[in-house]
Amino acid sequence: MKELSLNILDIAENSVKAGAGLTQILIDEKDQVLTLSIIDDGCGMEPEVVRSVVDPFYTTRTTRKVGMGVPLLKLACEQADGKLTIESVTAKQDPEHHGTKVEATFHTDHIDFTPLGDVVSSITTLIQGHPDTDFLFRHTKDGKEVSVDTRQLRQILEDVPLSSWDVIQWIDSFLREQYDDFNTVT
Repeated sequence: MKELSLNILDIAENSVKAGAGLTQILIDEKDQVLTLSIIDDGCGMEPEVVRSVVDPFYTTRTTRKVGMGVPLLKLACEQADGKLTIESVTAKQDPEHHGTKVEATFHTDHIDFTPLGDVVSSITTLIQGHPDTDFLFRHTKDGKEVSVDTRQLRQILEDVPLSSWDVIQWIDSFLREQYDDFNTVT
């Protein structure tokens, strides 16, 4: 994938398919290292499945025989001298605290670092496509933060669906305004 934002979209879609009620998408940049964490409270994966998801010829999909999302993210990490880790606990293993955490690190000063891309579009696409799922997005760097939490939006909006056009447009503008401040050099 040409942008990490597309990897975010792919992995978060997997979280939704796993029955997650909340998917956290966390990006932290510090000392030229970008850490991307996607954490969900979905059904989790058995250890053998966790080991298999980095194989491009493994997929749970029935519409095609390969699954490229996680293997491509792993490749992007390794090309930028980073690494990919996956931790998962099934609901059977722990009925209270189950889910999956995918964490990818990248050295942003590496020549092969994949750019972050249009993360705002990925986040708004997720919210619009899955209005009944909660998402927490947070990007931090140099003491600055960009964030949105659909749980807070639900409290404010009450009966207005998150997938409504006006709400999606507002979320998009809200995030882009935060990024304008985020990217301003002081």
